[in-house]
Amino acid sequence: MTDLNFKNTEIAFKIKSNTDLWRSFLLFKIISFPFLVGLSKSLTSLALKLKIPISWIVKPTIYKHFVGGETISDCLPTVSRLNEFKVHSILDFSVEGSSNEEGINAALQETLRSIRNSASNNAIPFAVFKPTAFANQKLFENADPIKPMEGEMEKEYYRFRSRLNVLFDEAFKLNVPLMVDAEDSWYQYLVDDTIEEMMKRYNREKAIVYNTLQMYRTDRIEFLKNSIAKARSGNYFLGLKFVRGAYMEKERQRAFEKGYPSPIHADKLSTDTAFDEAIKISIENADIVSIFCGSHNETSNLKFAETIFKKKFDRKDNRFWFSQLYGMSDHISFNLAHAGFNVTKYIPYGPVKSVMPYLFRRAEENTSVSGQTSRELSLISSEIKRRKNK
Repeated sequence: MTDLNFKNTEIAFKIKSNTDLWRSFLLFKIISFPFLVGLSKSLTSLALKLKIPISWIVKPTIYKHFVGGETISDCLPTVSRLNEFKVHSILDFSVEGSSNEEGINAALQETLRSIRNSASNNAIPFAVFKPTAFANQKLFENADPIKPMEGEMEKEYYRFRSRLNVLFDEAFKLNVPLMVDAEDSWYQYLVDDTIEEMMKRYNREKAIVYNTLQMYRTDRIEFLKNSIAKARSGNYFLGLKFVRGAYMEKERQRAFEKGYPSPIHADKLSTDTAFDEAIKISIENADIVSIFCGSHNETSNLKFAETIFKKKFDRKDNRFWFSQLYGMSDHISFNLAHAGFNVTKYIPYGPVKSVMPYLFRRAEENTSVSGQTSRELSLISSEIKRRKNK
């Protein structure tokens, strides 16, 4: 493939003005200092506890860079702007789960709104939700794959399953693919079992229900192979989103404290290998598997794109999607879209106070992930220099 070049900063940042570029440069420069990220997190957490207004400083800076707005309507100008460059959007209501019925119902209604909004807007091809938003947190805290649920926990699980069915039923009626984000490994089995049941029900003609596989887990290749076998024998389609994973430190710490083997690969190379192997296995089974590649890794995206090309699939084949988070890896997103592939940006939205945990994770991720911030800074610097020299 000669027409895909992730180093093309002119395409990568065509959507950004000079002011936008400099704002992004300064933000990533700040994020590159772990001390400043830690200090900002502590001060912001304290301000929230003391109910000190923080929107005035957060909204024009890190919030503006990584978040689409407070509501679906707030996000629509960004969705429209991205679509001008053939980049689609996925709106993610990034509010942490609640343990009360009022909060759970509010999340349910907001997710239904996002599904209906996607159905009415071709620039938003998927809807998404976080499953822990739809049950009392005690259900997940007390989950045990060995010990069967009883009493109130069993009732809560059935309420959880019923709520998810409401969402998938709406998605099915409106023909909107609906993705389920991954959770911590010790209760992901609850999600996996429920999603498998929903796939059997709603994926008879194509993939409407999408599960998420975190490929830093050592068991996910086997899980993938078993899922494909079940789908073939059950005569339904698989929708699968692949990510590397978001809870590595938490997973390893819990495994250490509880005295069981870590479910996470020992090193990044093993995770990278598993991720690419999962994409390879899935595309070999593309007659029943739809693939959503959620990655900021240049090599993985390039391998997926090259495989689509080599197997002579249409680059716009609706079974194959690439995705990166809004505010990150524009050089991957925009160059893939320019080359004719299906690309989305994951755009979180929600009130400033509610999305702060998400913003802290993004800042810490950019600080801790080797090369992420330096790569962003290098690319932005290259584009600033290119524009000056025009």
